[in-house]
Amino acid sequence: MRFSQIANACLAACTLTSAAVVPAEIEKRATSTTSRVADAACTNGPTSRACWKNGYSIATDFDQKFPTTGKTVSQSLTLTNGTCNPDGNGQRLCLLVNGVYPGPTIRAAWGDTLSVTVTNNMQDNGTSIHWHGVRQFNSPGSDGVNGITECPLAPGQTKTYTFKVTQFGTSWYHAHYSSQYGDGVIGPIVFDGPAAANYDEDLGPYVLSDWYYRTAYQINSIASINLAAGGPPPNADNILINGTNKNKNGGGSYNQVKITSGKKYRLRLINMSVDNYIRVSLDNHALQVMTSDFIPVKPFYVNTLLIGIGQRYDVVINANQTAGNYWFRANVATDCLSGNNFYGRAVWSYSSVTAGTPTSTAYTDGQGCIEPAQAAPYWVQPVPSGSFQQSISALDVGLTKAQIVPNGDAIIVWAINTSSINLMWDRPTLKYLMEGNTSYPTAYNVVPTVNAGSWNYVVVQMLPQTPPVPHPFHLHGHDFFLLGQGSGTFDAGSASLNWATPPRRDTATVPGGGWLFIAFNSNNPGTWLMHCHIAWHVSEGLGMQFLESPSQIQLPDQGQFQSQCKGWEDYYSTAYWKKDDSGI
Repeated sequence: MRFSQIANACLAACTLTSAAVVPAEIEKRATSTTSRVADAACTNGPTSRACWKNGYSIATDFDQKFPTTGKTVSQSLTLTNGTCNPDGNGQRLCLLVNGVYPGPTIRAAWGDTLSVTVTNNMQDNGTSIHWHGVRQFNSPGSDGVNGITECPLAPGQTKTYTFKVTQFGTSWYHAHYSSQYGDGVIGPIVFDGPAAANYDEDLGPYVLSDWYYRTAYQINSIASINLAAGGPPPNADNILINGTNKNKNGGGSYNQVKITSGKKYRLRLINMSVDNYIRVSLDNHALQVMTSDFIPVKPFYVNTLLIGIGQRYDVVINANQTAGNYWFRANVATDCLSGNNFYGRAVWSYSSVTAGTPTSTAYTDGQGCIEPAQAAPYWVQPVPSGSFQQSISALDVGLTKAQIVPNGDAIIVWAINTSSINLMWDRPTLKYLMEGNTSYPTAYNVVPTVNAGSWNYVVVQMLPQTPPVPHPFHLHGHDFFLLGQGSGTFDAGSASLNWATPPRRDTATVPGGGWLFIAFNSNNPGTWLMHCHIAWHVSEGLGMQFLESPSQIQLPDQGQFQSQCKGWEDYYSTAYWKKDDSGI
């Protein structure tokens, strides 16, 4: 079975500890005031992007406070079988959103309510749609993870996902049904709000995605066979930029962008790949980075930028070079052990010249498969270290089974590699909560968080493996504080940890053969998946779920929930394709 095979290639151990702080009533935390607000007269514009409206600005930590506009933005997404040929290599089966790949952009403003109606008209495919990085505050039933927050949506069924836009920035939506999103069920998300750097025009989302000439399900099966034999998954065949590129034989077409001398442009970079870290650059033009995932950072400049799977960076590009044509490059990050048979290219042209093939020179690609060290948080929020530091002598991240160390604040030492997640689609975790049943199957990998207002500390340790594959870990329902990353075995006594000014984001890299140490506050009741975002790895079971404040979880409408599950059960009884992986 696939669930045992992951121990051979994706060995990880996850340690969760907690520190007691004064519990905070969650609703108050979310709506409390802050002194770091904009002048009421400040208006968002090209030279004042830090401003927003009604006393909200870039200085407003949206975990602490967010606006309510009273406006509902509605959108419909219909999923269908189809074909596509994004790079000119030839038509292949695709799963399309509103008939296109990538799917349409969903756009709303900070404080709006978003209502997205999803209709599954695919053949032989269930689905659920996850809104990557969206906090889902008071709406865990809309997180879109079949087997956890809902039963899959059967062919012919429709579901409306409704949630508050409590954040601003850039993200994406994707199917969370096995490796389905690799065949096309993806699309960008933009939440308009303030920004940490000024710009003249917003160019919108710039989607980066690896592309395979075989379907994701075919590649997933081959990857599983290779994994059992200790080998790598197949290389991708191309990298697409906003859904297009030329192929290695010269067919297809480049994405093309026009810019005007003297203007500054916001670009929303999103890595929607299934297996490739991607490093991007625009020849002769520095990238001014101002967000990592949804989180504003103090702006900094780079020539090349590494983007892990699921990660997003908003950057500003200054059109201040000699007018001409320039290559935008999206190269597979080989230092992250990603593999691709070609590379991504787009043509950026100044408006005063005729668009043509660039002759510009590339920057030297950066090295090192971890997040940029310069990404200092715009909102400085220290993480308390007292309880964790008092308990470090009890930690043993090399354990191969779960262990609870009773010390007031329980330390949970838990090894992902020996307990791969495996969900039952017709028995999602929220269904257990509705029934008052706490007997979660071991394979659900349910780990309770600490009480509301307290801190959860998580160490993900990669045990020795060959080759040392890095893993982009993503947490649902929260962004987290990145306290440290390193090579080798985590040692709490000697590790370089940042408690005072840790970066925040929702996806970060566990270095191959190394460790990642994160923390998050228990301030969002729900059941939240944490998983590797390499599609083949989560398919093999590399994930777990945090059960947070179960008595305070706002459950979805039970009638609609049960109706969706009943529709799935009726469909699945005669379905051609049966579940053969973790389900997510």
